[in-house]
Amino acid sequence: MDKRPIGVLDSGIGGLSVLNKVKRLLPNEDYIFYVDSIHNPYGNKTKEELIEIVDNIMNVLIEKNVKLVIVACNTASTQVISYLREKYSSILFVATEPAIKVAYDYYPHKNTLVMATPGTIASERLMLLDETYHQDRRTLLACSGLAELIEQHRLKELPDHLDNLFLKIERQKVEVVVLGCTHYPFIKEEIQKSLGHPVIFLDGAEGISKRVEFLLEQQNLRNSSKHKGSLSFILTNDKSQTLIDKYLDC
Repeated sequence: MDKRPIGVLDSGIGGLSVLNKVKRLLPNEDYIFYVDSIHNPYGNKTKEELIEIVDNIMNVLIEKNVKLVIVACNTASTQVISYLREKYSSILFVATEPAIKVAYDYYPHKNTLVMATPGTIASERLMLLDETYHQDRRTLLACSGLAELIEQHRLKELPDHLDNLFLKIERQKVEVVVLGCTHYPFIKEEIQKSLGHPVIFLDGAEGISKRVEFLLEQQNLRNSSKHKGSLSFILTNDKSQTLIDKYLDC
């Protein structure tokens, strides 16, 4: 039985959409979520800036003796996961990336919209996913400013912001939406309303939870305690607590 905690990091509260799913699958584990709202959004940071940011976070999580780290941010994962795995080779990492393969596997002939931050859209990893799992009817949409609105709880501005973003696409043709930022699952209703019709939503949270479970089992790191695990937060902005209370599945 390994009682060391699992670390989770994200550029704000978006990682809750991943953490909620992992906690449901692995309720006996202890979790530490580093909520880096002060640096939100990661999507407009350079790779060098992201490396400095995640290095500082890793120093904190290492002090907490984490056994595994979930990088619950598509931008950080697509930009610096290779760096993290090389530098911190004694720690297991689970990355987050847009569910392009899932869309390819289950909905290969449907019109698919991939929504993500500009940093994720421009990343080499996303370009590789797009090429490897090619779909003729796939649109990649850089959603500048969207994660910030969610993080800052400026929800009244979402309809106009989404409408402006969707001016770049043929929204009436969209059938599947890949949510390529962990903030976006919290606004499915608003996205669907702006598109004007029902769509299928995909994100990476389920795949991440199964990957965490697999690695813990494989490395014999699972906490076999029958007691419900703990959850603690490291906040870089006290205002994040209100959003945690809103979006956390208790």
